[in-house]
Amino acid sequence: MKTEPDYDAYLRQFEENYEKLNYSGNLSSKVLSHSHVVLENAFTEKDHFSEVLEIGAGSGQHPLTVKHTFDKYWITDGNDRMLDQSRERFKDDNRFDYQVEDARKLSFDDHSFDRVIATHVLEHLVNPHEILREWTRVIKPGGTLSLVLPCDPGFAWRFGRMLGVRKRAESAGLEYDYWMAREHVNSIYNLNTFINFYYKDVKATWWPLRVPLPDLNLIYAANIKIEA
Repeated sequence: MKTEPDYDAYLRQFEENYEKLNYSGNLSSKVLSHSHVVLENAFTEKDHFSEVLEIGAGSGQHPLTVKHTFDKYWITDGNDRMLDQSRERFKDDNRFDYQVEDARKLSFDDHSFDRVIATHVLEHLVNPHEILREWTRVIKPGGTLSLVLPCDPGFAWRFGRMLGVRKRAESAGLEYDYWMAREHVNSIYNLNTFINFYYKDVKATWWPLRVPLPDLNLIYAANIKIEA
């Protein structure tokens, strides 16, 4: 049996290559970038969320697509080195604050935020039904939970990631198939079931075909109104 891969070494490689792997302008990168836009299409500059929390924000790609106004935007991630990339990106904007957070157990008080955003996060976390409850805990009544999920392991997603990101990851020295098996622990089928079970007011968009079929889409985006 092979020796267990070095997880810390994987994280360092991932951090160093994150922008190149995910946002370098090729087809798969354009899909990932567009997933943020799909989520934000529900809002305009006329909308306002005073306090915003983003969970698992990484290098800070999502705020670049936010259309609504806000007073404070908390960028959080479990990895402080990834937060350094966000700090550099928004260093001249004092509306942003940065904090290392465990997405499974947030340090914030109940009902602290008007909007909570998590893009490409929930598929990585075990016990997602418990995590959804934890994220909802920190949202004010009437606030919004915003999620972006890959349609993995749907056919379109599995086919699409073979076209570019897999080769780029392998060229960077990453065992792509192995780490995806480790990282993507929740299927879109199960996550969609949990979301529809727990919440009544879910405005979901399936992209690109708009029909609610994971096998035919790449991205699922949902803005969920939290009941008062």
